[in-house]
Amino acid sequence: MTGNSNQYDPSSMFKEWIQKSGKAQAEFMKTFGAMMGQQKQEFDPVETLREVASKGVKTQTEIMENFGNMQSKAMDSAFKLAQSMPQFVSWGAFKTSVGSNGRISIPEAERDALGLKEGDLVQVVIIPIEKKSKK
Repeated sequence: MTGNSNQYDPSSMFKEWIQKSGKAQAEFMKTFGAMMGQQKQEFDPVETLREVASKGVKTQTEIMENFGNMQSKAMDSAFKLAQSMPQFVSWGAFKTSVGSNGRISIPEAERDALGLKEGDLVQVVIIPIEKKSKK
């Protein structure tokens, strides 16, 4: 039986691959350093990595601070709304018409709901809806 006279040696193939990849990596770093700017100093990948990591940490810190501020403002708004809720319970809104001498009346259901009695002081906000047509 005759075998293939061109036998592969894995260790020499691996050694050759390591050498070629090392040269390619060195060439890439040299080219990349030149592309990073026409700087007189040499490209230092470790320093570049440090700068990128530092900028990443700074950005993440700013994001978390902004998120914390947003949450704080939202909690303040919710707290203020909760404090004003009891005031909404004491409000009433209804439609009525202006009577003689400019008088208006509060319907009985609204007076009962608000607990109003004769002589109680109330504040009235007037928003005209429509004018009575003259016939």
